[in-house]
Amino acid sequence: MAALAAFAMFLFSGAAFAAGPRNWQLGLPEPVSPTAKFIDPFHDWLVVMCTVISVFVLLLLLWVAFRFSEKRNPTPSTRTHNSVLEVVWTVLPILILLVIAVPSFKLLYLADRTPDPDMTLKIIGNQWYWSYEYPDHGNFTFDANLVPEADLKPGQKRLMDTDNPVVLPVGKKVRLLMTATDVLHGWSISQFGVRLDTVPGQTNETWVQIDKPGTYYGFCSELCGAGHAYMPIMVKAVSPAEFDAWVAQAKTKFARVDEPAPQTDSPPRAVKVAKSKPAN
Repeated sequence: MAALAAFAMFLFSGAAFAAGPRNWQLGLPEPVSPTAKFIDPFHDWLVVMCTVISVFVLLLLLWVAFRFSEKRNPTPSTRTHNSVLEVVWTVLPILILLVIAVPSFKLLYLADRTPDPDMTLKIIGNQWYWSYEYPDHGNFTFDANLVPEADLKPGQKRLMDTDNPVVLPVGKKVRLLMTATDVLHGWSISQFGVRLDTVPGQTNETWVQIDKPGTYYGFCSELCGAGHAYMPIMVKAVSPAEFDAWVAQAKTKFARVDEPAPQTDSPPRAVKVAKSKPAN
C-alpha cells in the first residue's frame, strides 16, 4: 500500500505546481483565477452535453437507416407531417440552448471587467513581441521578447520564456487593458481564463486575480504574421511584498511612458522664416 501511495503521489504531484504544460497532461490546465475556475467545470459539462447529443443523433440516424431501408420498407409512406414530432424537434433544441445560455452569460459578465481593481496592467501587441505598462506603479514600460534557444539558461523553457516577464501580485484584482500597434494579436493564458484580442486603435478590457504564486505561460492566439509563434507570454505571480520590491527595482531599470524630454542649458535658437517676394 505504501508503494502504491508513493506512486500516486508521484503521478499527481505536478498538479501542485503552477507552470507550463506537463507530460501526459489531460484536460484544461489547473485554473488559478475566478474566471478560469468558472470555465473549467463549464467546459467539462459542455463536453458531456455535446457527447450525449452526438451519440443520440448517431443512434437515431442508424435506427432510421435500418428501420426505413428499402428492404424493410418497400412501400414508402405518403405521410409528410407529424405535428408532435415537429414540435419536439423545435422546442427541444431551444431548451438546450437556453440551458447553455444561462452560464454562458454569467461567464461573459464575470470576465468582462471588475468594478474595483487594485491595479492596472496595459498590454500592447507588436510584431512580434509584447510591451507592458504599469500606470499605477510609476508608469514604467518594458518590452518582453522571446529568449532565443541559444541563450536559454537551465530551467528556462524553449519558445516560452521571455527576457522580461510580467510580474503581478497574488490575490489582487488586476485590470487588463489591451491594444496593438500594427495588426491583431491575442493575449491568452489558459490558467487565467484570459483570451482577448489586442486591436489597433481600440482598447479592450478584462481582468484577472491570480490565486496561486508561480510562473504561468501563454501565447498569441491570433495569426499575426510570420513571427506569430515567437511572441510568448510569461507571467510571474508573487506575493504583494515581493511585487512591491520588484516595482522598486523596475522603476530604476525601465523607462517611464511619460518620460520628460531632456533639458539643455542653452536657450533655444530662433528660427528665421524667409519672406517670399511678391510676384511681378
